[in-house]
Amino acid sequence: MIGPLWLSTWVALVATALATLVGVPCAWLLVRRHFAGRTLLSVLVLLPLVLPPTVLGYYLLLLIGRQGPIGRVAEAIGLGRLVFTPAAAVVAAFVAALPFIVRAAQAGFEQVDTVYEEAARTLGRSERDIFFTITLPLAWRTVLAGMALGFARAIGEFGTTLMIAGNIPGHTQTASLAIYEAVQGFRYDLAWQGSLALSLIAGVVLWLMTRSRVRGTW
Repeated sequence: MIGPLWLSTWVALVATALATLVGVPCAWLLVRRHFAGRTLLSVLVLLPLVLPPTVLGYYLLLLIGRQGPIGRVAEAIGLGRLVFTPAAAVVAAFVAALPFIVRAAQAGFEQVDTVYEEAARTLGRSERDIFFTITLPLAWRTVLAGMALGFARAIGEFGTTLMIAGNIPGHTQTASLAIYEAVQGFRYDLAWQGSLALSLIAGVVLWLMTRSRVRGTW
């Protein structure tokens, strides 16, 4: 079970980092900009929260499969096949974590008083400088909370991962998939170990987040 746990942790860390890089700018756009397709973007970001994992996995297969647009580009530039690889597990975890990060960042940006941003604009500061020196520093607590929630969700991702990454021991078998296989094989001791480990990891992340917020750190 150690191997799948390490893989799950690695996948969740990479997915959370990528979801933060995509989700934070996306949240800023949804809060600070009005543009055609804004509502559609908001719906697409939140869709993974309500879609069945099989449906979400099928859509991702259409995108990153060998006949999909992203899959073809990946093979054309020498990255090789994406499905049934650890990269596919990262994609599944990324999609699972993204809504949590976007929603948390949105809440943070909405709490930032725009008067500070307007004052910086009158001083000739660029939008990029305003974002990194004013908006993000004032909203970092909720962004960090979203990252914690996203990580906790990503490390336990199961259904979509099974659809696009498969359950290949030593290659794409994450802890959730290993637990599923253990139960199917009546190896309840391994299932218990894996379940306890994932519960502890997610619990510790949420405990630290809650404790820090109570103390006023977040």
